[in-house]
Amino acid sequence: MVEVKNVTKQFEKKINKKEKQKFLANEDITFSAKEGEILGVLGPNGAGKTTLLRVIAGTMNPTKGSVTINGLDHKKDSIKIRRQIAFLTGSTKLYKDISPYELLKMCGEYYEISEDDIEKRIKEISKRLDMEAFLHQRIETLSVGQTQRTGIARCLIHSPKYYIMDEATSGLDIISSQDILEFIKEEKATGKCILYSTHYMEEAENICDRVVFIHKGKVLDIGTPDEIKKNTGTTNLRDAFLKSMGRGDE
Repeated sequence: MVEVKNVTKQFEKKINKKEKQKFLANEDITFSAKEGEILGVLGPNGAGKTTLLRVIAGTMNPTKGSVTINGLDHKKDSIKIRRQIAFLTGSTKLYKDISPYELLKMCGEYYEISEDDIEKRIKEISKRLDMEAFLHQRIETLSVGQTQRTGIARCLIHSPKYYIMDEATSGLDIISSQDILEFIKEEKATGKCILYSTHYMEEAENICDRVVFIHKGKVLDIGTPDEIKKNTGTTNLRDAFLKSMGRGDE
């Protein structure tokens, strides 16, 4: 289980040479996600989704609050946690001068997987994500969809229990997006816990068991899509989100 308790993340920005201004990217956020569940973290650009996922993944420390994954804390068990999670974000840069095959081998070695098992995993993953045709091409020559599949493959190599996925389908065509969504559903069916951030409300309604609405760093609502639609008197998550913001009647 992923447990987020009262997480606040504060930053400072320069106003001028002498002045700095503090602001909260996340404020007092609390929720949990369990195995076999897709939890959607939903909100517009700038809502604080990416910062929150980075805190959960351990690439940022919270200013206040705590995150535990499978009962482990980043401060004490960061290595154990990293072996159990996969963090996919659009800001992750892949090496352009190597192939997906070479990248997956390198990642497998990082996780201390045996050479034989690495080869088996690469074969399984490339087939599952339909990567055989470009497995040995240089990454810089790949399409956006192929590059995104490569990024997901990188996350799969160590068989993680928990996925933290930030805008996994952003910028993809409809076929590539659907393939990735089907993959996410398949992983959920095997008992994996998936945190899935997106600003595509229709997409979230299709795959998420529960959703967390975030706006300006704060949680607006948490529940199943049906619960939230019922509570807001709406028929879809887009309208439900606007209603939660207080804009549903405009």
